Amino acid sequence: MVITPLGAGSEVGRSCVHMTFKGRTVLFDCGIHPAYSGMAALPYFDEIDPSAIDVLLVTHFHLDHAASLPYFLEKTTFKGRVFMTHATKAIYRLLLSDYVKVSKVSVEDMLFDEQDIIRSMDKIEVIDFHQTLEVNGIRFWCYTAGHVLGAAMFMVDIAGVRILYTGDYSREEDRHLKAAEIPQFSPDICIIESTYGVQQHQPRHVREKRFTDAIHNTVSQGGRVLIPAFALGRAQELLLILDEYWSNHPELHKIPIYYASPLAKKCMAVYQTYINSMNERIRNQFAQSNPFHFKHIEPLNSIDNFHDVGPSVVMASPGGLQSGLSRQLFDKWCTDKKNTCVIPGYAVEGSLAKTIINEPREVTLANGLTAALHMQIFYISFSAHADFPQTSGFLDELRPPNIILVHGEANEMGRLKQKLITQFDGTNTKIVSPKNCQSVEMYFSSEKMAKTIGRLAEKVPEVEEKVSGLLVKKGFTYQIMAPEDLRVYTQLSTANITQRIAVPYSGSFEVIKYRLKQIYESVEPSTEEPDVPALIVHERVTIRLDSESYVTLQWSSDPISDMVSDSVVAMVLNIGREGPKVVPVEVAAKTEEETEKVARKVVHALMVSLFGEVKVAEEGMLIISVDGDVARLDGRSGDVECENAALKERIKTAFRRIQGAVRPIRLSAS
Repeated sequence: MVITPLGAGSEVGRSCVHMTFKGRTVLFDCGIHPAYSGMAALPYFDEIDPSAIDVLLVTHFHLDHAASLPYFLEKTTFKGRVFMTHATKAIYRLLLSDYVKVSKVSVEDMLFDEQDIIRSMDKIEVIDFHQTLEVNGIRFWCYTAGHVLGAAMFMVDIAGVRILYTGDYSREEDRHLKAAEIPQFSPDICIIESTYGVQQHQPRHVREKRFTDAIHNTVSQGGRVLIPAFALGRAQELLLILDEYWSNHPELHKIPIYYASPLAKKCMAVYQTYINSMNERIRNQFAQSNPFHFKHIEPLNSIDNFHDVGPSVVMASPGGLQSGLSRQLFDKWCTDKKNTCVIPGYAVEGSLAKTIINEPREVTLANGLTAALHMQIFYISFSAHADFPQTSGFLDELRPPNIILVHGEANEMGRLKQKLITQFDGTNTKIVSPKNCQSVEMYFSSEKMAKTIGRLAEKVPEVEEKVSGLLVKKGFTYQIMAPEDLRVYTQLSTANITQRIAVPYSGSFEVIKYRLKQIYESVEPSTEEPDVPALIVHERVTIRLDSESYVTLQWSSDPISDMVSDSVVAMVLNIGREGPKVVPVEVAAKTEEETEKVARKVVHALMVSLFGEVKVAEEGMLIISVDGDVARLDGRSGDVECENAALKERIKTAFRRIQGAVRPIRLSAS
């Protein structure tokens, strides 16, 4: 098995992992790098042959896991199948459309447009959690991953070897999402995210208090709060926290909270649609009233509709501050020390959000100018990624023999690798952290095992007892079943094939009978048609003398009957070449008239083989047609009438030679 990260190898962004095993190929995720634009943001697709990929599995809708999908589906040679969960597909459509609108890149650098997204939607198939599907021998199913709505971990089974790809996951239940599941059995390989390395998250209630305190202190002093967050995912969690906090603090009711995203209303509609995919807490709330109908939060479509007067809280996308509304507001507010920016999620290396966490004195604005950074910066991560205790506990329960770390900065990943090596010391666990395009090779030898099903499985065979049935292979699984069960357990069916062949033979049938009895033990006469000489060989092959010039063999096709028929055909052809070795009982001498009759038939047959269209006319005349020329041949004298002199000569010569063979010169009595 060869596993190669095309993205997210010792980096966070453009998740894409390529895996091949036993002639099957799977691609996990298809993201972009948020810190880059154009072709530079793509995974290293030029390292692979997209047309060889059987299945592409997308874990969730975040840009760094799904945003290069329209490009890959529409602008490469990929012709496999794509799967994601229902919620992921619904949000993918919204998020990618928004990404195209807010991306400030030239037309040449645009990876795809709205039409590419629409076309890609037709190619995406959906999978339910715990639903098992099979494509070209690759079995796969998915588990809840936490992280965001619809996020999934994929388990893939190829020839009995199981691979778990976690994507982004979280083992902590929050206000609206379930925690990631633990698969019920251990995989052979676990490809796992390492975003937070050996870091440990603060307890959720501590983070929530820091978050609300920072916002409350800022707005109470007349400042503005910017929360850069992607339109979907963590934004919904933070909105639930803010709406509840505002409800419990009447003094804040006059201070507006804006959810600044063109996707705001559509996002909420999607979240309300998939309420049953969320945790019990949110479902119970939904029974009373819709928790996503916020009382204190207003949507904001663009900065033109925003009256920036007095304190306010604005949650705007994108989360990396690279463009869009969040960048516009940051540039406007960053020089005022009363204002605050709360970074609520993981900041990707190379993005402005990552830069300002270190609180530099100056920042570069979107227009290229520099400005002093006076606003307060808080990094309070609500990012639903696993921290070290979650990763450690998850792997401890699964105990996979092979662990591949992806989706983490090189330093964090290196520290995590060392800590896991210590944790699994004394076991045979192999831990690797490949870079982009660095392949990991693993070797697996799987035993081939066939399971009996249907009526063959009703009785347990005794030791040494033979089980006879049809061996059916589908993908990498083998089953033995009775022929009668084939239609029940597969899409196949059985049929009997009767074969019939005519073999040239003009000798005596008694010679064939004599030879057959020399070779085979069982040669019996057939009584089906008393007038036609026929024999049955080994109760399998029937041989009949249907004509003076050939015999017919007929049998129901199976390996033994085919072998018997082949040997009978060879024997008949051999007799024809050698001539009869046994002269049957005296045959009455043929009369001269009968001999002449046979001679005429032979002459006619040979003339047909030479000239094609030859008709018998009255008084022994033969009419021969060749390429539009017609000749009349007298079968007794050999005279030829024809306007084409060359054809006339050819027919005369042929007839003379045939006559010489059919009616040889008789020797004198002396």
